[in-house]
Formats: sequence, C-alpha cells, structure tokens
Amino acid sequence: MELSIMNATDTTEQARPVFPFTAIVGQEEMKLALILNVIDPKIGGVMIMGDRGTGKSTTVRALVDLLPEIQVVSNDPFNSDPKDPELMSEEVREKIQRNETLEVTTTKINMVDLPLGATEDRVCGTIDIEKALTEGVKAFEPGLLAKANRGILYVDEVNLLDDHLVDVLLDSAASGWNTVEREGISICHPARFILVGSGNPEEGELRPQLLDRFGMHAQIGTVKAPDLRVQIVEQRATFDEEPAAFRSSYQESQDRLTEKLTAARTLLPEVEMSYALRVEISEVCSELDVDGLRGDIVTNRAAKALAAFEGRTEVTPQDIFRVITLCLRHRLRKDPLETIDEGDRVQEVFGRVFGFQEI
Repeated sequence: MELSIMNATDTTEQARPVFPFTAIVGQEEMKLALILNVIDPKIGGVMIMGDRGTGKSTTVRALVDLLPEIQVVSNDPFNSDPKDPELMSEEVREKIQRNETLEVTTTKINMVDLPLGATEDRVCGTIDIEKALTEGVKAFEPGLLAKANRGILYVDEVNLLDDHLVDVLLDSAASGWNTVEREGISICHPARFILVGSGNPEEGELRPQLLDRFGMHAQIGTVKAPDLRVQIVEQRATFDEEPAAFRSSYQESQDRLTEKLTAARTLLPEVEMSYALRVEISEVCSELDVDGLRGDIVTNRAAKALAAFEGRTEVTPQDIFRVITLCLRHRLRKDPLETIDEGDRVQEVFGRVFGFQEI
C-alpha cells in the first residue's frame, strides 16, 4: 500500500472568529480537563457544569484553534486514519487489501457541534433501504458521529438532551464504534471521539448512570474578584471590536500551547506510574465507595496525561492530586445529609491516603 500525502489548505481566518483559548481568564479546572482529554482521548470526555455566562461554550469552542493536526484519508467521510485499522472505514480497509494507493491529507482535529433538536438519524446516520434492496449496495448517509470520528463532539446543554440520544453518544464514545441497523441491514463505522458536554445545574442534572460515563467532571462558577471581572469584560469588548487584531496578539501563546499539546501526545506512551501510586489511587476510590473501576482507570490516565503535558515521564503524587477531584467527584453517591462538597470529600480522602497536602 502506498500513501500519497498532501497538505490541507491553511485558513488563517475563520468565518466566525473564535476567542483565543490562552486569553481566557480563570476557569483553570475546565481548561485542564479539556487539555488532558486532547492529550489522551481515552480519558472519556468532560462534563462541564456551571452557571449561565461563565464561558463554558466559549472555552470549548476556543479549543479548536489548539487542536493538533492529524493525517486522514482524503474524501473519506469518517476521517479514517491511513495506518490504524481501528480508525478506518470499511471502504478504506478494502482499498488497503487491494493494495491501492491512499491519498492522505493533513488536517486539524475536527470539532462537531450537536444541536439539541438533533434526531437519532442525524446523529447516527441513515441507510437508504430502497437503494440497498434494489441495487444490492449498502447506501449509507453518514451522521454527526461519522464526522466526529477522531475529533471532538460538543453538546451544549447536554442535560436537556433526550436520554436515549445521550445513551447513544456515550455508547459510541466508550466503544469507539457506531452501528446503524435498519430492516436487517447493518452498517458499522469507527466513531472514536472526545465527548464534551456542558450544562447549567439549575436546568436539571444528568442521571447518575449517564454522568458516570463521562471521564471527567468540571464544576465552574462565576468569577467573584472585581479586578478579574473587569479584565474579562474589557477583553470581550476588545475582541468584539477587533477580533482579528485580538486573535493576532495571542497567536504566539496559542502556537506554544499547540506545540506543547502535540509533544505531550507523542510523549504519553512513555509515561510511567509506580505500582505504589496505582494502589493508593484504588484505595482512595475504595474508601469513597466509588462504584465500578472507571474512576480508577480515568484517574490513572489523567495523571499520566498531565505528566506528559508537563514534559515528564514519571507521574508524581502532585499530578494525581491535581486530577483526582475532576475524575471522581461525579462518581460519589449522593447523601442528602452530607454537608461537605463532593470535591472536598475527594481531597480529604486523598490527603489521608497519600499523606499529602496541596503545596
């Protein structure tokens, strides 16, 4: 098999200017969760809950500029990886088996917005039954899950989305595949994406069994410090007046962060965590009575991603401290009589098990 590689056309200015990620003030917890998921998509996505007007959507959309480039097969609706069979469409795999030359292009990781009113057909894709029966071909119209493969799928107000659709999204995100079945005809394609959801807790919480499926959970609130509020307002006014000039002033910091993310993705497979630290993570999960093993797995992955982000190949207790609340707070059983916040409970147990306090 041969690969014919060409570069995608660069577009320096987007149709709708995006606020620079490095210009966002505060909300460090949310930004860290998003960055770690870009480094290791297997963390399982992020659920961001917070008040209205706290920059949830702005921050997620700002992530687009930072996303590293990947190689994809040209004109393939599934963003197929030219080298990894697990991330290829059936058509691409068949071409490889026939030793055909694949035309490959380099493009930024894609981010897809899922509208609240989307139907299951729009999300999963549709099969043209008539064409399949009369012409004997699998006539498949790809949906948003196909477009989101190897990218990010963003659902604003995810807590208002139909539970059935949330189930479909989480199943695909966990398995990495989307299967569409109609009248005995089945189509399966790769759908490995980072699921990012945001919502306002006043408008309702997700069911616990669905919330548990998100790798990380970031809670954000309105900035209280008057000087920071003034800074945010001034930045927004400047961006609205001169978006191109504002973006240009942050281009250097944006490029540095993109380079750091790309390096972290490369370094990640080399990052090690000692057996003793893995045991202590599981001890924290056990003491907090976390159901299942997702909490243990996600905390391990997130700590390694953070070490890679900082250019290290060895996980430290400080790394675990910085990510464990994000990974576990939404997995704790709700106690209506409990006076302590879920995040504080996680940190309290962490400190007791690790004998560790924040520096």
